[in-house]
Amino acid sequence: MPEGDTVWNTARALHRALSGGRLTATDFRVPQLAGTDLVGWTVRDVVSRGKHILLRLADPTNAQRLTLHSHLRMDGAWRVYPPGARWAARPAHLIRLVLRTTDAIAVGYHLHEVALAPTAREDELVGRLGPDLLGPDWDPTEAVRRLAAHPDTSIAEALLDQSSLAGVGNLYKSEVLFLRGVHPWTPVNAVPNLPSVVALAQRLLAANRGRWVQSTTGSLHRGQTTYVYGRRGQPCRRCGMLVEKAEQDERVTYWCPRCQPAPDRTH
Repeated sequence: MPEGDTVWNTARALHRALSGGRLTATDFRVPQLAGTDLVGWTVRDVVSRGKHILLRLADPTNAQRLTLHSHLRMDGAWRVYPPGARWAARPAHLIRLVLRTTDAIAVGYHLHEVALAPTAREDELVGRLGPDLLGPDWDPTEAVRRLAAHPDTSIAEALLDQSSLAGVGNLYKSEVLFLRGVHPWTPVNAVPNLPSVVALAQRLLAANRGRWVQSTTGSLHRGQTTYVYGRRGQPCRRCGMLVEKAEQDERVTYWCPRCQPAPDRTH
């Protein structure tokens, strides 16, 4: 499932493969853009914003600029192939977008919210997002302010609200709360030292930026990369109690009931 660091990596891979290249073919397999033809347009750059990819384009005369937006959500992915290679990442019926240059083919699988807009109006696509943990304009004070504006929301839910801070998913939510010793269903206004939670989230994502193996433990060995995420029923690495898991739709939370005790509601 894409989180801010994997989306950042995806944007970098697309940028390396496509930036400066002129599109030789485009295939939009989403109803709202069916028939769109961007042949001849040049890819200027590709950046991430939370779990969103922004691919910026210029027309052949360099007079018009558009941004191609896609949201990865839980199941979207981009893959880059050399010409002639077999597209083996996922079944063909999940393909939503294909972009070709002379040197590379970018294939978007199960993309969401695919849209085109003038680059000058990019904020209409992603302006609702909070500060991006891996963005050049990361603002921890603003992220804390936005989180604190929802005092009765559980911290687990609040961290996934991309309008407060952009980039945290189920993995980092679970790991950050474990490392801070915070029970996932603690209301935001009862979380001790909220700025430290935000700061840790940013540090963890930044530490994993540039590699595809996500680790919060410091180990890159299989089965040793997380403290609680993906470890339901296994012993907590700190205290030995069995890790628990809760699911709600696409959201999943892991925690240690001893290291992350439920807040005292008797006062």
